[in-house]
Amino acid sequence: MASGSIQRIALVGFGEAGGIFGRDFAKQGIDVSVWDILLRSKKARRAMLAKARDCGVHTTESLRECLRDAELVISAVTASSAASVAREAAPLLRAGQFFLDINSVSPETKRIEARRVEKGKGHFVEAAVMAPVPPQRLKVPMLLGGTHAAELAARLQSIGMNATPVSDQIGVASAVKMCRSVLIKGLEALAIEGLFAARRYGAEDAVLASLDGTYPAMGWKAGLPDYLISRVAEHGRRRAAEMREAALALADVGIDPILSERTAKRQEWLVREIAARRIQEKKNEPFSWRALADAIGTAKKPRTRRRPSHQSGR
Repeated sequence: MASGSIQRIALVGFGEAGGIFGRDFAKQGIDVSVWDILLRSKKARRAMLAKARDCGVHTTESLRECLRDAELVISAVTASSAASVAREAAPLLRAGQFFLDINSVSPETKRIEARRVEKGKGHFVEAAVMAPVPPQRLKVPMLLGGTHAAELAARLQSIGMNATPVSDQIGVASAVKMCRSVLIKGLEALAIEGLFAARRYGAEDAVLASLDGTYPAMGWKAGLPDYLISRVAEHGRRRAAEMREAALALADVGIDPILSERTAKRQEWLVREIAARRIQEKKNEPFSWRALADAIGTAKKPRTRRRPSHQSGR
């Protein structure tokens, strides 16, 4: 397939990232086809069709139809669906078609996908999206890996994307993403746990002042706590799924993912608490972690005080 600017793109998955990319591609005059499993849902189909019209892309009735004329296929689905999409797409790809997986899955999952795609005629390239998509849209930093990463990066740059090849080996870019997520999402979980407890003790201002004194550049007394906790409040289920993929990535190289698994559990806890109390985001007001902590309420004290397990032998 000739190099140069990309004219036809297939988007598999039309959620937040797919919608943003689809709209921005279409604005450039790129022909964008979309396939999403929700197009088969009676409840969701009408909304998906309306979203597609608003974005200037056209929907298709099957994965085969979506991929048919595309030069580039972008898989932007959930972490749990990424491998199955690659498996279904592999035999449908024509010679020279690029299959770009931007999902947050483990390096080994990307390698499995690559082997399936490369058995056919397509070119598999992994992508690690290194920041939230909405603020930067097509300019969101993206690391690429695989034999064809450098070639595809140049073509993506020509349509306004911020793509950087980091390795010709599948798995390296995803490892960067996963290991970074262990730290970033772990910090989010620690912020929820530590600050919610501090709020219940009435000690949050002193805790934040202490953190700010130790790490003055991080913004503990400014917007950092709201930002960290809001990410989980808004996208907790997806972030928990990503952390379970990070846990798999750690286990694959012999690191027991103790904290990563607990991070996913804490993220899921917050989402469940918000849903159980039917807490609605106030669109005209900035997010407040204090308000959310108060809305969730004070936990009932256990009848018998339970010590952490490491103290139980005293």
